[in-house]
Amino acid sequence: MDAFVRGPHDSLLPVTDDRGAWGRGRCGRPWPERARDVPVRDLRSTAIDAVVLQRPEELELVERWTGRRPGSDLPAVFVEHNAPRGSAAWSRHPLAERYDIPIVHVTHFNALMWDCGAAPTRVIEHGVPDPGHLYSGELPRAAVVINEPVRRWRTVGADLLPRFAAAVPLDVYGMGTSGLGRVDFVRSAPAEPDRPDTAPHDFRVHGDLDTSSLHKAMARRRLYLHSTRWTSLGIALVEAMMLGMPIVAAATTAAPHSVPEDAGVVSADLDALVTAATRLAADPALAYEAGAAARDHALAHFGLDRFLADWDALWDSVAPRPRVSEPAPTPVSTGGDR
Repeated sequence: MDAFVRGPHDSLLPVTDDRGAWGRGRCGRPWPERARDVPVRDLRSTAIDAVVLQRPEELELVERWTGRRPGSDLPAVFVEHNAPRGSAAWSRHPLAERYDIPIVHVTHFNALMWDCGAAPTRVIEHGVPDPGHLYSGELPRAAVVINEPVRRWRTVGADLLPRFAAAVPLDVYGMGTSGLGRVDFVRSAPAEPDRPDTAPHDFRVHGDLDTSSLHKAMARRRLYLHSTRWTSLGIALVEAMMLGMPIVAAATTAAPHSVPEDAGVVSADLDALVTAATRLAADPALAYEAGAAARDHALAHFGLDRFLADWDALWDSVAPRPRVSEPAPTPVSTGGDR
C-alpha cells in the first residue's frame, strides 16, 4: 500500500466507525493526499472505477458496501500477497473459478505454486520507495525483521535464530516480537510465564518501530538476516537491499530469485548461512561491497517507477482510461497488511 498510493490515481480507503480490520483508512500514515479516507456509508454514492481486493471475504463486503458486484458491475483485481498454505502443490486459490477478476501475485514463486485454475493471473513484484543509501554497518550485528515470530514459529524460521545468535549478535524487529524472550528454544514452546525476557546468546528484541526509525536502525547493523522458510517475499528484505545492506537468506520461496549472488549468500545449508553471517559481521569492507550490489539490484528490480508502471498497465486492461479529458480510474482498496 505504501507504494501503491504513490501512483497517479486517487485511492479511496474505506473507513468503518470502529476503524477495525475491515476499514482502517489511512491510520495517520504520511501518504499523498490522493489516498483519502471514505466512510463506508458514503461508498454507494461514490464514483468508483475499480476495486482492489485482498481477502476473499471482501467479495461480499464490496457488494454490500457499494451495491455493486466485483468483477461484473465493478472492475476488480485480487492481490494475493501470500504463498499458499498447506500442501503448495495442491493449493487451490479461492478465486480460481472467477474468470472476471484477475489474480495479481507479488512473486513469480507464488504464481507458480498457487493453483489458480482458469482465472487470469498477473505478477507484479514488490516496489518500494527508495529510503536512500543509509547503510553504515557500524555495528557488527545482524538485523532481522519478523512479524509475529512466536505464533508463526518455524514458518518464519524463528527456531533458527539462536543458532545464528551463537555466532553473530542479533537485533530482532517487528510486531509481536516481545514474546521471543519468553520462548524455550529447545522445546519450541512458550516457557514459564516468569522466565526473564531474554534469549540465549546475544539476542536483542526491539519490537515494532515506525518505518523511518526501523530503516535507520537496520542500516547501522552489519548485515540483514532473512530466516523465513515459507512466506511470500518480505518487504523488509527488499528495504534492506535498498538501504545497502548485505543479505544472508534462506533459499526458500522467492529469495533465490530476488537476491543476486554478489549481494550476500542465499542457501538452504544452515551451516553455510551461519558461516556467511559470521564472515560478513567480521569484514566491514566485504559487507559494504555486497550491500552496494544489493542496493543496485533492488533499485533496478524493486523500484517504485517499475512497480507503478506495472500497475498502470494492469489498469489499462482492467479499467481502461477514458479517451477524453476525464478523471483517471480511481482504484479503491479495502485495506490489508503492509
